[in-house]
Amino acid sequence: MLRMHTDIVDLREFYHSELGRMAEQSVTMALSSVWARLPDERLVGLGYAVPYLERFRKDTERTFAFMPAGQGAVNWPVAELSSTALVFDEELPLPDASIDRVLMVHSLEFAESPRETMKEIWRVLAPGGRLVIVVPNRRGVWARMEHTPFGSGRPYSRGQLTALLRETNFTPGATADALFFPPSKLRAILRLRRGFERLGRWLWPVFSGVIVVEAQKRLYQGLPVAARASRRVFVPVLAPQGVPSTRERPRLTR
Repeated sequence: MLRMHTDIVDLREFYHSELGRMAEQSVTMALSSVWARLPDERLVGLGYAVPYLERFRKDTERTFAFMPAGQGAVNWPVAELSSTALVFDEELPLPDASIDRVLMVHSLEFAESPRETMKEIWRVLAPGGRLVIVVPNRRGVWARMEHTPFGSGRPYSRGQLTALLRETNFTPGATADALFFPPSKLRAILRLRRGFERLGRWLWPVFSGVIVVEAQKRLYQGLPVAARASRRVFVPVLAPQGVPSTRERPRLTR
């Protein structure tokens, strides 16, 4: 049975803890290994991605933090104009083909209908747009420990994630792994984190805490969508002009 979203308060507390900071460093390193640079891209973080958006938003035209209604939202960035929105992940408040990259963290494992969520991301991504997913590894220890956000929701195997991407018209690309050290709060264990990470990549890579996968939007004549009884109506965040190209596009104002 699907567990509910981790609450926003618990997410913030985790990432402010010593264990959370070390987890963030490990996941960020994995993200950096699959993150192809796209100058002036439009980036959306879906779920609770703000610890990682801080690192990657400097090269973007603009960055949004979309947080699910079941989780709750916080203002971000701090001391700047807000780029946060509370959303339903199956109905994003964006026009078609308006975003260059979507980063999903603490998101897919909580999706009520993963395929519908992925189809909605496909809709808002520009042709050739990229999707980067961070998801708990079902074989890893972190998915079994509920004192971290990675122990909630539905974990995935690499095969399950690849199959889901292909079914929803994405081409899987580069992959990486993170969180090879045990999710312990004991400082004696945390001090050995770097050693665990090095050994884990060599000795037990299939047991990483999370899987990171990059995929690219695949274009077809059409994408079948199941009929819905109703659909919520949102005011788009961006002007509905799409993205003509990576280099040439209309500039947007806040």
